[in-house]
Amino acid sequence: MYHLTSKLLVYRNIDDDSILFQLADIFKEYELGNYDKEEIIEKIYIQMNRLLSLATSYGFNTNLWHNYLTYLLATTENPFTLVSEKNGAQSGTVNEFAKNDFKIFKQLFDYDFTKIEDDLNINCFTTIQNYNSIIKKEQLYNKDVSIKVQELSNNIEKANNENEIYEIITTFYKKYGVGKFGLNRAFRISHDSSSEFLIPITSLDDVVLDDLVGYESQKERLVQNTKAFVEGKKANNVLLYGDAGTGKSTSIKAILNQFYSQGLRMIEMYKHEAKYLSKVISTIKNRNYHFIIYMDDLSFEESESSYKYLKALIEGGLETNPDNVLIYATSNRRHLIKETWNERTNVASDDEMYRSDTIREKLSLVDRFGISIGYYKPTVKEYFDIVTTIAKRYPEIKMSDEELKQKANIWLRTHGGPSGRTAQQFIYYLLGNIQ
Repeated sequence: MYHLTSKLLVYRNIDDDSILFQLADIFKEYELGNYDKEEIIEKIYIQMNRLLSLATSYGFNTNLWHNYLTYLLATTENPFTLVSEKNGAQSGTVNEFAKNDFKIFKQLFDYDFTKIEDDLNINCFTTIQNYNSIIKKEQLYNKDVSIKVQELSNNIEKANNENEIYEIITTFYKKYGVGKFGLNRAFRISHDSSSEFLIPITSLDDVVLDDLVGYESQKERLVQNTKAFVEGKKANNVLLYGDAGTGKSTSIKAILNQFYSQGLRMIEMYKHEAKYLSKVISTIKNRNYHFIIYMDDLSFEESESSYKYLKALIEGGLETNPDNVLIYATSNRRHLIKETWNERTNVASDDEMYRSDTIREKLSLVDRFGISIGYYKPTVKEYFDIVTTIAKRYPEIKMSDEELKQKANIWLRTHGGPSGRTAQQFIYYLLGNIQ
């Protein structure tokens, strides 16, 4: 194995601590013949444990060795993979180097572990190549990565040579991309110095816009703007404001799911992370995706000044904002920033002679969102309509509409005002109490 990995050129930047390179070093030791049997078995088992952990994280199955090698091909960022992400297969000398590497990966795919297993009296390699994983809930593994890697792995298995693998891989890069941005839908900022700055969010809701009952005009405006964005047309930053529990956050999550296959990605940020906006932009601006920076429940108190980072980013900074980045925010406040009574009175305090200027400065943040969409609490009748519509999705709820409305009304009186969230919570209550 070592004699194969040592000849890699384009993919040579795979981490030295990777399972592949660690196994290659172990196999080199084994092939030289000067080794302690128990010690080398322990080293192999350590790497097998790492492989099983990776397979669990990504829901790999059937042939974990193939899945792992494919995972490396799908996540390794280098000049060749990044160019392929933008342009697909291209002519050039680098292709010969890439095909050489694909020939090596084909040999690694077909590697015969029989001799080392017989000599060491182990069968772990045979086991991982004929693996039957335990069925897991989607929340327990990264479904986005799992589906793509296993599909790519199956295609490579069918390839006869490096030329066919080249076509398969470059097509994959063009369609899905490479690395974490290619394989994942959403990301967040990591404050752990030992990890990357942006890390994937691996458990996501598969919500769609039809799951949100009502708000048709609001959803339509959001879809129109996002569609223009992913198609490379001019689009606006969006503020969704209004009452709590009305579906603002649900709408944005659904938008991500709807346009993910068209290259949409999302980065979740909180207001206290606004100072990192410039770093986020510099990280993503040259990638072949369209990014929405999602800021949920955005609002600022009078004493907070972090809104200025957001304000400068949206409009007014020296550096032109990239065309592949927009900000979508939700807020219960129409104007985002809390106003005091004194601000409304135009009476200056000792430390602020121009109170109206302060008000204008704060309100100008909202003006920088080209589209503002209001989400308001439904009427009681609309609330009942939401309840009955959601209930129809669950055949186990065997109640008439009148009975549902009667119980929903009782629930409403003890759980706040009417909203989509209240309706959903009521349905969950019913489902949890079915005998």
